[in-house]
Amino acid sequence: MHRDPRAGARRGPPMVAIGAIGALLVAIVAAVASTGVLSRSPPSVALAAPHFVEETAIAGVEHTYDGGFEYAAGGGVAVFDCDGDGRPDLYLAGGSGSAALYRNDSPVGGALRFTRLRDPVTDLTAVNGAYPIDIDGDGITDLVVLRNGENVLLRGLGGCRFQRANERWGFSAPTAATMAFSATWEAGATLPTLAFGNYVDPASTDPHKLCFDNQLLRPTAGGVAYAPATPLRPSWCALSMLFSDWSRSGRMDLRVSNDRHYYPPTEGQEQLWRVAPGDAPSLYTADDGWVSVQVEGMGIASYDLTGDGYPEVFLTSQADNRLQTLAAGPSQPTYRDIGLRRGANAARPFTGGDTRPSTAWHDEFADVNNDGFVDLFISKGNVTDEPDHALLDPSDLLLGQADGTFREAADAAGIITFERGRGAALADFNVDGMLDLIEVNYRGPVRLWRNVGTGDASHPRAMGNWLALRIVQPAPNVDAIGAWVQVRVGERILRRELTVGGGHAGGQNGWIHFGIGDATSAEVRVAWPGGETGLWVRVKANEFAVLRRGDGEARLWSPGGS
Repeated sequence: MHRDPRAGARRGPPMVAIGAIGALLVAIVAAVASTGVLSRSPPSVALAAPHFVEETAIAGVEHTYDGGFEYAAGGGVAVFDCDGDGRPDLYLAGGSGSAALYRNDSPVGGALRFTRLRDPVTDLTAVNGAYPIDIDGDGITDLVVLRNGENVLLRGLGGCRFQRANERWGFSAPTAATMAFSATWEAGATLPTLAFGNYVDPASTDPHKLCFDNQLLRPTAGGVAYAPATPLRPSWCALSMLFSDWSRSGRMDLRVSNDRHYYPPTEGQEQLWRVAPGDAPSLYTADDGWVSVQVEGMGIASYDLTGDGYPEVFLTSQADNRLQTLAAGPSQPTYRDIGLRRGANAARPFTGGDTRPSTAWHDEFADVNNDGFVDLFISKGNVTDEPDHALLDPSDLLLGQADGTFREAADAAGIITFERGRGAALADFNVDGMLDLIEVNYRGPVRLWRNVGTGDASHPRAMGNWLALRIVQPAPNVDAIGAWVQVRVGERILRRELTVGGGHAGGQNGWIHFGIGDATSAEVRVAWPGGETGLWVRVKANEFAVLRRGDGEARLWSPGGS
């Protein structure tokens, strides 16, 4: 991948007992039904693709991620609520141009509308991407801005206003080309642990070290600022990182996806770092069960696809995407690929006539048709004009099916373009319960699509039912990063881990969306960071609900008529 000219290529009881058992079963069924467990059948039929209408121009979004080769591997978008109105706003990387903050002014259920907010604090140049996270636990989302040069922490002040906070939080890390980020809260810490993934060092001529070191920043003992950065060595040109409790042990370890173009095949690989509180980070190795994987690693997405309580991981690359699942349970990080069997390889363009291998970037699991089967979006586009890889390389929308497989539906959804896709996000911008889509393109305009379900732009029509949840706990980790949200529909449980990181050069903070098919309600439970698991709480379908740690009920939120 990434052909930088500076680098080289490379199984019968008595009748009385039967009667007793029958009576017992009746009692159990009655009791269970009263709790709602059997009140609805689980989703059983996968729905077709929703229709998306492109509204970039009428929405008022006019932005291009641009720049030379040094920006070709970036291009992210941060999606979060910067003014507290419940609608997701946008922060778009600009590359060599200015980054841009857009406030969401979309009417409920209506056409998308955004307003550009200009401010020198946010209009930074040399921005590759950004991730939203509430660093200081004040309930206002902050931004981590990834740049070629100095990375910047922006403290949210409310009202979509920000202030530079590097000095306030004692944040300092070596200057680098930063493309990846993830964060977690370690036990007892008042600030999150931050990980930065860095890319090619243009000054290096050492084939064993063509990349800047990745960095781990932990708060000082006092917890009010950051200690000096710890290099994560070896570093192999990271393009995505994700802290995840992959083993459900309560500890978040750091997965790093690296670009194999920049490491010798006998040395580099994908990485999993053990990050235990109070200990130096250490790599999992073959002795721990880790199996070497070498891909042009670009994006990481995770979701519990198999229903076993552990996250599967999707890795994007060039013609070598991987869908990984734990092969022997959580005792060791041994993964096997199930992408081919699940129909999720997406190795080549599915339309357009270009049969060369694809180049995949941002990946994201989300339910776009609300049928209760999670879908997978994959952003695609050539690095620049690499002749060995497809130039006509449309992004994929893979719809989840009842049997656990995926099928392509980007064409039916109406989201096909042949631009160089990079970062992206699926989010409900007009708070109507249907996930919309934004995609950043390299040297091309950002594209914004509204999900209108089975309807059209004038008459949207919802498909399946849904829930939108906010999970909140006391500071410092107010957004409960590391929690697992469980949604029970009939006998089926949908699970999502709350993380910061992954994807490609950008992420989301805000409503957590679940499709629940034709169910009119569901039960929700949170496994909170630290090991406490809450009670099941019933939530009606098609509601926005806030679950606070310690509360025994969900609090509803309404966008009103604004």
